[in-house]
Amino acid sequence: MILVQNAIDAISLGAVYALAALGVGLIFSIMRLINFAHGELIMAGGFALYVLAGNPFAVMIAVGVVVAMLLALAMERVAFRTLRQANPATLLIASFALSYLLQHVALLIFGSRAMGIDFLSQLNESIELGGLRVPRLEIATVVVTALLLGLLTLFFRRSAIGVQMRAAAEDFDMARLVGVRADRVIAVAFALSGILAGFVSLYVVAQGGSVSYKMGVNIVLVAFVASVIGGIGSLTGAALGGFLLGLVSVALQAFLPEGWRPYRDAFVFLAFIAFLLWRPQGLLSRRADRERV
Repeated sequence: MILVQNAIDAISLGAVYALAALGVGLIFSIMRLINFAHGELIMAGGFALYVLAGNPFAVMIAVGVVVAMLLALAMERVAFRTLRQANPATLLIASFALSYLLQHVALLIFGSRAMGIDFLSQLNESIELGGLRVPRLEIATVVVTALLLGLLTLFFRRSAIGVQMRAAAEDFDMARLVGVRADRVIAVAFALSGILAGFVSLYVVAQGGSVSYKMGVNIVLVAFVASVIGGIGSLTGAALGGFLLGLVSVALQAFLPEGWRPYRDAFVFLAFIAFLLWRPQGLLSRRADRERV
């Protein structure tokens, strides 16, 4: 029974990590950019929920996701479009600078202290399932993640812009030669990344009950690690890496000696460093992806 409980916890945590990793991996697959400012999209969604506290939950959720999406589009238009032809190191530095800037804008507006918010607190209650006590938030997280992954799959396989994005991920220069509009494809990629970040912010705020200017820092690091583990450049690998990271995190929390549990994250990263020494290309990376990294 304990194993089943841990498995449910791992799937729920992995679902959040998978959404975050997809947001990071989606931009990399198109632009070869690791966007470390992705964490500030999560932060923006969280502060939107804080500002709208007291409104109907449906309004808060919709606005939180839209704010993250609009900020992602603004990032692309203002910061990254002019640097599109720059080398990867320049893009990486730009993403760090943008992350730092957005954090300090939030710091100036909202202050440095975490601020509490009552958002979907009823989801933290547990329900009984065959002797298991499962928080409603975990169930909602798994259901929403499955729905989003299904919609993304349909989008990439059935829509014209989705097919163009897949072509751009394979070979951006060739895609442009056959008529794919670069500005449109990249803007849609950033919009999708922002939507995914918005949904991650819903989980982070509902679970923690607070928002702060650094709320996206840790999870974007986890998202980056999950993308590398899954095979950077592969969206399927990013999602798989997120679930794997959640599984390992919960397993270590459950089975490490009690005195070692505060250092769980250190053991998680040590495990994945060992994995990358064995398989540096990740789980699902293709040869073409490795050549372009």
